[in-house]
Amino acid sequence: MNAPHTSILGTVGNTPIVRINKLAPEGIELYVKLEAFNPMGSVKDRLALGIIEAAERDGTLKPGQTVIEATSGNTGIGLAMVCAAKGYPLVVTMAESFSVERRKLMRFLGARVILTPASEKGSGMLAKAKELADQHGWFLARQFENEAGPDIHSRTTAREILDAFGHKPLDYWVSGFGTGGTMKGVARVIKAESPATHVVAAEPDNSALLGSGIAQAFADDGTPAASHPAFRPHLMQGWTPDFIPKLAADVVEAGHIDRIQPVDGGAALKCARDLARHEGILCGTSGGATFAAALEVARHAPKGSRILAMLPDTGERYLSTPLFADIDETMSDEENAIAASTPRFRFDAASAPAPAPAARSAAPAPTVAAVDHVDAILADTEQPVVLFALEWCEFCWSVRKLFAAAGILYRSVDLDAGEYRENDWGGAVRKALAGKTGAVTIPQIFVGGTHVGGATETFDAHNSGALQKLVKAAGVELPETAAGDAYRFLPGWLHPRKSAA
Repeated sequence: MNAPHTSILGTVGNTPIVRINKLAPEGIELYVKLEAFNPMGSVKDRLALGIIEAAERDGTLKPGQTVIEATSGNTGIGLAMVCAAKGYPLVVTMAESFSVERRKLMRFLGARVILTPASEKGSGMLAKAKELADQHGWFLARQFENEAGPDIHSRTTAREILDAFGHKPLDYWVSGFGTGGTMKGVARVIKAESPATHVVAAEPDNSALLGSGIAQAFADDGTPAASHPAFRPHLMQGWTPDFIPKLAADVVEAGHIDRIQPVDGGAALKCARDLARHEGILCGTSGGATFAAALEVARHAPKGSRILAMLPDTGERYLSTPLFADIDETMSDEENAIAASTPRFRFDAASAPAPAPAARSAAPAPTVAAVDHVDAILADTEQPVVLFALEWCEFCWSVRKLFAAAGILYRSVDLDAGEYRENDWGGAVRKALAGKTGAVTIPQIFVGGTHVGGATETFDAHNSGALQKLVKAAGVELPETAAGDAYRFLPGWLHPRKSAA
């Protein structure tokens, strides 16, 4: 067994290479390198670790200093992991057009995410990061020109590839160029140690910056001087910003790219879906695009060729993008038919009733102590808004979210919390609550001793304004900001206005 790692950072790298069995053309050995096996799900974990540790070694990053970087998401997620593990605050700038999953992941890891207008493209988020770094004295990671990115790929990714194919030389290595770090770091090692391997750079067919033959203009510090004239918006997040990064330009200048393969956006989506459905491999749109490029190479490669495609990340951070546009949350006709093939646990009116339960004796009356406890809570004028709840109930959390958005201060009495567990004290209090309200469900909400009801009654009261009137009458100040439709705080599957199908 592997020895325990001293931190999450020890799990970066050593990602698997997997053979494609159903989608590969006959006579071609087609493989993919699954960078989603990095701890934060993408190849950018390597770059993030390389940049931070190089900056620590040369002293450009000081203990406790804030790190800032412009990112389409994966680099920011990787940096958020590294910074969390090492104790650095992190700020990222990101164009608003990138998927919301990325924003949430970075914020979940403790980063602050500053959005920039989509109209300003990648160069806009880059300029914003530099502006903030200069203003506040933060460490700017500079992923698009920082040599620490290619260096870690030369030490890790390239070695992993060459070691895996040492017994059978690799004929083609296919990758998008993104920042250029993976391309530069791997290509230079492959060309030095396996010169017969063809390096294929993939890019969007409608935004072919490398294929245009037009050189990128750079400022003295290696940052792009302007957007590239060949750039057009494209589907592949993480691929091809609106400029050719210096690291990618270095690979072109070194002559390490043997072929530039344009990829259609539709082909990228199809390949990502095909990998999932036929190979059980979950990747994002950029992974699908790289695989599409590899398939095109395979169609014209000699029989027996060995081809490796880089799949840079996982598909889960594309749920809000076109990749998942055709994937419904609700049941299809086929799924409804399967559900209807047995009589119980169905949403339609034809559901058969469950077998009648055995007769039970009437529930005992609530104890005097439990009734007194509920009355004491409701009589507390210092905390007039009371939520009787369960700690992890989704309806309860929906009410909590509403109260937070509306600025309503409240007391949450969690009947499954530790203080209510001994001798089933929570169950006794719940019986007393049911006796007072006539409702056995949780949550139950009171304002100034007045019973409002459960979650939906509370949402209706908020939307009508009745809840706010009760709260103000109880002496609780409310902010001017409005929370909007209360029902938006319900998880989608609990939304009463949504079809059960």
